[in-house]
Amino acid sequence: MEATMTEQVAGSKLKWLWLAVLVIVLDLGTKAMATAMLTYGDPVPVIPMFNLTLLHNTGAAFSFLAEAAGWQRWFFVTLALVVSVVLIYWLKNLQRHETWTAIAIVLILGGALGNVYDRVVHGYVVDFLHFYWQDWHFPAFNLADTAITIGAGMMILDMFRKPAGSGGDAERSE
Repeated sequence: MEATMTEQVAGSKLKWLWLAVLVIVLDLGTKAMATAMLTYGDPVPVIPMFNLTLLHNTGAAFSFLAEAAGWQRWFFVTLALVVSVVLIYWLKNLQRHETWTAIAIVLILGGALGNVYDRVVHGYVVDFLHFYWQDWHFPAFNLADTAITIGAGMMILDMFRKPAGSGGDAERSE
């Protein structure tokens, strides 16, 4: 009876995969629009401190390894796919009450897969959201990066939300 009960509770969070698909669709759609409507490297002012600027990133976050000889493309594809498998396994094994963690996981998953698509198809990630202050420019990013950041932030917040010695979502009712 215990195994049946565990099976019913575990895996119930796979239903949140729709959110990962939504992140991927929105990410790829906005990247396609940016590619079609913007000229590479030419900033389009939207509001003070924010431009739309089409850029291609062959590296990782903050253009890490962007200047490498090309091996980084497949390294980052492989890394993202391995992480995605781990995230799906984690999601599958969450308990019914771990909704916050499930949402965080699928945001990261959707963002990772959106950027994987770019790396495989284009050889680079399309970035276009560009914030700046005077002469300081934050590295351009995209909706996939935003989803990853929000998901990671949710996980960090969860570490502070859980009571000492608990498993996180486990002791909260949602």
